[in-house]
Amino acid sequence: MSDVPRETPSQAPGWTPIAEEAERAARVLHPDRYRMPRPTHRRVLTVANQKGGVGKTTSTVNLAAALAMHGVRTLVIDLDPQGNASTALGVEHRLGTPSVYEMLLGEIELREAAVESTASPLLLCVPATIDLAGAEIELVSMVARENRLKQALSPEALAELDVDYVFIDCPPSLGLLTVNALVAASEVLIPIQCEYYALEGLGQLLSNIDLVRSHLNTALHVSTILLTMYDGRTKLADQVTSEVREHFGDTALRTVIPRSVKVSEAPGFSQTVLAYDPGSRGAMSYIDAAREIADRGAAQAGAS
Repeated sequence: MSDVPRETPSQAPGWTPIAEEAERAARVLHPDRYRMPRPTHRRVLTVANQKGGVGKTTSTVNLAAALAMHGVRTLVIDLDPQGNASTALGVEHRLGTPSVYEMLLGEIELREAAVESTASPLLLCVPATIDLAGAEIELVSMVARENRLKQALSPEALAELDVDYVFIDCPPSLGLLTVNALVAASEVLIPIQCEYYALEGLGQLLSNIDLVRSHLNTALHVSTILLTMYDGRTKLADQVTSEVREHFGDTALRTVIPRSVKVSEAPGFSQTVLAYDPGSRGAMSYIDAAREIADRGAAQAGAS
């Protein structure tokens, strides 16, 4: 049995736990048969949490890969100088590679920086090189420094790539790079670890989001909460899950991501967990979470 809590299924005749797991495995192994719906309009999500080690990059690359594998064209912007998202997506990010750094400075355009990931032909990534480490200092003196990423990700530039989803992976801080990400997006996805300090600092992040909404980006809102590193053997994980669901309601996805060795190992092989071990609980959980996001996107009205 999986440790991951799920909603009670609508128990149709013939339903069994084994049948459900078999269907989930089929969705992993035959993604072309289980395509996810495209959103009603392009969605740009910033994945943010200033607390490190909560699964920001892991969630970014695996959600993006799950959407792309199931027919939804997706772009990942690696805005973390460590370049871990670029590594996991199998994208070159050595010094001198056209990257998000040059894009922020206005030296190159989005189409010049975006490259195809090895995870899927429908998944593009703008890599981060070590140059990005000094970008915050260089941006300070620039005009409209908070809007540099938004300018690079203009509707015209994104339309040229024909992407449905854009995920921006932020560094674990609330500096100028994260502010750029919040200004460029209309939605925030917050990964929250199912552990004791999970909610520590979350208030500060939400306050910063409110500040950006008030002064720089009125469209910004927290659209998605993803619970990560769930360990069903502990009462603490259930307590954190309950508190988050009580506070955020339907903003929190029903799917939670279990603590998994396979999820942790995958980046070491420059892969997402979907490619590294597609049958693992971690891979199935990320596919379930991506499908929730896709279903919500398909049900939304309006335009970004």
